[in-house]
Amino acid sequence: MRCPSCGSEDIKVVDSRPVEDNNSIRRRRECLVCHNRFTTYEVIDAFQPVVLKKDGSKELFDKNKLLSGLLRACQKRPVNAETLANEIEAEIHNSLKREITSSDIGEIAMDKLRERDAVAYVRFASVHREFKDVETFMKELEILKRDE
Repeated sequence: MRCPSCGSEDIKVVDSRPVEDNNSIRRRRECLVCHNRFTTYEVIDAFQPVVLKKDGSKELFDKNKLLSGLLRACQKRPVNAETLANEIEAEIHNSLKREITSSDIGEIAMDKLRERDAVAYVRFASVHREFKDVETFMKELEILKRDE
């Protein structure tokens, strides 16, 4: 750690406390050379799984992308998309897999949506499974009705 003002490495921690999300720690630090005070945040360096996309490319898992799709599916529905995204992210991290396919992520999301809200589920499934026509859409609705 270096002082952002003078670059010195002689720094002491003045105060530490957890941040509201309990995933990081806020530290007030003071440079022993120039007496400048500054704040740093420490977060757990958890591994980010790599997502294998349908086109063969790879990218780091991004909860915001998942949340974006869930927000659209859950729009005007009694489902908290943020809570759902957190649950899905936790399930992915808890699996300890280094790589996961985008299809697997979509299936996890659809399973959780199916339990909560049929309309949000069908909205998400129509994009994830790339419904091409009304027939495909109707087949999914029939499966959903049969499972109830």
